[in-house]
Amino acid sequence: MTITRMHSGERSSKIVIHNETIYLTGQVAKNVEEDIQSQTLQCLQQIETLLEEAGSDNNHILSVQIFIKNMKDFSAMNVVWNKWFEIYQKPARACVQAQMARPAILIEMCVTAAAKA
Repeated sequence: MTITRMHSGERSSKIVIHNETIYLTGQVAKNVEEDIQSQTLQCLQQIETLLEEAGSDNNHILSVQIFIKNMKDFSAMNVVWNKWFEIYQKPARACVQAQMARPAILIEMCVTAAAKA
């Protein structure tokens, strides 16, 4: 059984690959001073970059867990989400309101994806 861990730090690895399944650590925006739409787009762009590095792409996303600071931002987040995924296969998804590690973080996404064959 091979487990590959990439970009490992003190608490986690950004990418873990096992049995052709890719797990990404929670992604938050680099610029958390932006609004929910900008933070959502930043998360999706980071996910795309990490998946490419792991040998996958957005069409191979199996599921996304979305943690949103305030459900009042749900509709605005979905505008960006829907536009992003209009050209990709739609993953399974869950979205819950959650208290974030830092007050300025409005959204965090955790992804599970399949490796490209």
